[in-house]
Amino acid sequence: MAACAIRRGLLSTASKYNQHKCTHRILSAIDFSSGLDPKRAQPLCSACRLSSFQQTRFMSSRNRPEGKILEPVGVFEALKQHGKYETGQLFLHSVFGYRGIVLFPWHARLYDRDVSPAAAAAAAADSKPDSTAHGSKEVKGKMHTYYQVLIDTRDCPHISQRSQTEAVTFLANHDDSRALYAIPGLDYVSHEDILPYNSTEQVPIQHELFERFLMFNPSRNPPFTARDTLRAWQEKNHPWLELSDVHRETTENIRVTVIPFYMGMREAQNSHVYWWRYCIRLENLGNEVVQLRERHWRIFSLSGTLETVRGRGVVGKEPVLSNEQPAFQYSSHVSLQAPSGHMWGTFCFERTDGSHFDVRIPPFSLESNKYDKAPPTGYPL
Repeated sequence: MAACAIRRGLLSTASKYNQHKCTHRILSAIDFSSGLDPKRAQPLCSACRLSSFQQTRFMSSRNRPEGKILEPVGVFEALKQHGKYETGQLFLHSVFGYRGIVLFPWHARLYDRDVSPAAAAAAAADSKPDSTAHGSKEVKGKMHTYYQVLIDTRDCPHISQRSQTEAVTFLANHDDSRALYAIPGLDYVSHEDILPYNSTEQVPIQHELFERFLMFNPSRNPPFTARDTLRAWQEKNHPWLELSDVHRETTENIRVTVIPFYMGMREAQNSHVYWWRYCIRLENLGNEVVQLRERHWRIFSLSGTLETVRGRGVVGKEPVLSNEQPAFQYSSHVSLQAPSGHMWGTFCFERTDGSHFDVRIPPFSLESNKYDKAPPTGYPL
């Protein structure tokens, strides 16, 4: 609730900023007034590698314990209506409320099934997408900017019920074809989700990769530039990091966004196994409180198989979407014994009166590509 209340205030402030060109201090819900030293050795959380004291949930200003205060983190900058944010741009996530920094941008094709056919056709004509590779899709894609970002680890405990912080996973570099490993605190963020700000701190984001990937350069704007390690990591792992397609559809005010990623191929028992990761974001665009109860997937493989998967919730949770907590994001994985396939399905939601309704998951392709030659190289240790 605290993050969402802050988000609404930030959006209002950002709007006023753009209109009046005045400066505003950004406040974070994270409080370090307890006197604990963030650098002091503490037991680590296996999920997000955070020390134990950081996992305390601080409440909003309306009911917070005495001594807990909001922490200023920077000064707002004007939103970019055109162009893209550069490497090193500090921001707050407009939906999940965490602090982050841009590593590099991606250009993806957004297939939005909520857009009218005429508008979609006009947008596709303007963006000139590659129609040969996606000619079979129902909706024309519009080019849209997304960003690879680092999440401040101080904020991870406060978004854990709304968003996974391990948005990037790789196949492990050994013979176990089912082994995966995750890089904590990485995310993919849409251009419109970024609320940019600046800070005088030389290390404004706490993340184990921050100083390995970025350096402070006061002569630049933003004052953080990419190190060679970031450029090398991006180049070597480009095939497994790049997002190319984003799919979006809304049913009864619940918008589902899907981003699939190809992860590579492994050999197992004299056959090839192809792996994909898919990131899903659920957003409640209405005022009614609803809860996700079930998932129903259909997975078609080029080999000719059609699999049906049903289950309670997603990733062990049944998230509630409300005005206070309007969004939930998670990632999962799928493997096929064929180089391509499709996935689609529905989420079953429950209203407060006990009635249920299905929300469509937009169909998306699982496509392999030419990058099957070598596994990803991970990240610098």
